[in-house]
Amino acid sequence: MRQRKAKDLDKRLAQCSGYMVNVEDGSLQAFCESGGNLYVEIGCGKGQFIITKAAADPDSQFLAIEGQETVILRAAEKAMCVAGETDWPENVPGEERMEGVSAALNNLKFVNCFVEHMEDLFHANQLSGIYLNFSDPWPKARHAKRRLTYRDRLADYAWALKPGGFIEIKTDNDDLFAFTMEEIAELGTLLRAEEVTTDLHGAQHHYAASAITTEYEDKFVAKGKTINYVRVVVDKKSEEKE
Repeated sequence: MRQRKAKDLDKRLAQCSGYMVNVEDGSLQAFCESGGNLYVEIGCGKGQFIITKAAADPDSQFLAIEGQETVILRAAEKAMCVAGETDWPENVPGEERMEGVSAALNNLKFVNCFVEHMEDLFHANQLSGIYLNFSDPWPKARHAKRRLTYRDRLADYAWALKPGGFIEIKTDNDDLFAFTMEEIAELGTLLRAEEVTTDLHGAQHHYAASAITTEYEDKFVAKGKTINYVRVVVDKKSEEKE
């Protein structure tokens, strides 16, 4: 869903420039090659998940990708607040203020783009992990190839991941999750499912992935909606991309 353009968008994005990188000026590549494990969230939304991840693991690098300018603005502004560079604005709801999290966040950057092909952004075997949180389900059958968990996209992610790297997927959409599991199976030995559940936050088991959540996830869990989750690991890499 397209977001209404934020007031003073360009000015506010400029104020967040210290957290933004892009392909054209080389800043994205420089960040990705600056050392440590590199983790990427595709579709970062308002940023709570990736900011918390970066704060908890300062020795790794975290890149948040988001195609909508208004959305990535909110995420970058949230990072600035967590880093203590600015105060929380009044229009940010209390439950989204992350006031219990504080970190310099020198290991976090945002890039405003839609991912078409991983090779446009990364090198082969460069990433340690990819997060897909509550991606657009594209419910119509004719739009299946647009889903971020379509088999060709999953194979493309695997190309960018190191051997042993992972993809973690969360969704509240049961149909999308069923589709995702079918697509993983279609890739054979390329991806191996390590953890799978249709109730990530259920009391009967514990998954580490339940500890760090998105804003969207918090709202649905509070309403009693179960969250689907799968973690797959790259087992076998193709010699070349198809």
